[in-house]
Amino acid sequence: MIAKFLPTLTFIAAIGAGVVGGVFFSFSNFVMPALARLPAADGIAAMNSINITVITPTFMTALFGTGLVCLVLIAGATVGWSQPGSFWLVAGALIYLVGNPIVTMVFNVPLNDALAAVDPASSNGAAVWTGYLRDWVMWNHVRAITAIVALGCFIFAWR
Repeated sequence: MIAKFLPTLTFIAAIGAGVVGGVFFSFSNFVMPALARLPAADGIAAMNSINITVITPTFMTALFGTGLVCLVLIAGATVGWSQPGSFWLVAGALIYLVGNPIVTMVFNVPLNDALAAVDPASSNGAAVWTGYLRDWVMWNHVRAITAIVALGCFIFAWR
């Protein structure tokens, strides 16, 4: 029964991974470098504002809804393992799940919380900002790359 929905779910996962990967790619390539050019207090204030405004139904659906679709794809591909594309479905789904929702919750969100707790005008704020830029951006690179790789896997599975 689930097999007949796999092409549609694969397409949805590909779109979701592409959207999420595009957002994270943008942050890695020009948003964070632009914020890094600002004085620490201004960069912290801007990033804290972004971290609040990013929590929208649209983006949360793209990030975590795609993760939910990936869980269904893993189940469907496992049940129909002999079907063409099953390997690519499982690979893409696992890469997306580990690289995006899990990395976000385990690494990026705690860094965001630590940034929100610091006084932007303090010397400690500047030190936290420096470490934040290094660590958050590195984990964001992981999210961007894994979302894009997952997108490629879903395309291979869908064709």
